[in-house]
Amino acid sequence: MLPLAGPVGLEDRLLTFAVSLLVGGGALYAGTYIVSDARTYGHAVLTALLGALVWALLEPVPLLGGLLAIVAWIGVVKWRYRLGWLRSVGVGVAAWAAAVVVLAALELLGIGSVSALGVPGA
Repeated sequence: MLPLAGPVGLEDRLLTFAVSLLVGGGALYAGTYIVSDARTYGHAVLTALLGALVWALLEPVPLLGGLLAIVAWIGVVKWRYRLGWLRSVGVGVAAWAAAVVVLAALELLGIGSVSALGVPGA
């Protein structure tokens, strides 16, 4: 856990958001590197941000929210990387696996307050 002296302030939240986005972008970059032709790391970070926004908008929909969100997230990956549906799913699986490894490593280092923003389930 990141050491905090007092209540979590705006700076701490922004730092956690930025680190989580960078972790998610790194996981997406690794996923595209494994499954297809990876673009730049910046492209992956923007894709992670767009995927997180789509997820945040659709996941709260009653009954079908999770299904709609994952299909839309895969659609974002498909659109951003110009892949087919199957390869986009492969990118998602590889990104999820990469995010789990990175988050576990960060947890071992005592940094457990971050996530992999833009990678569902991580």
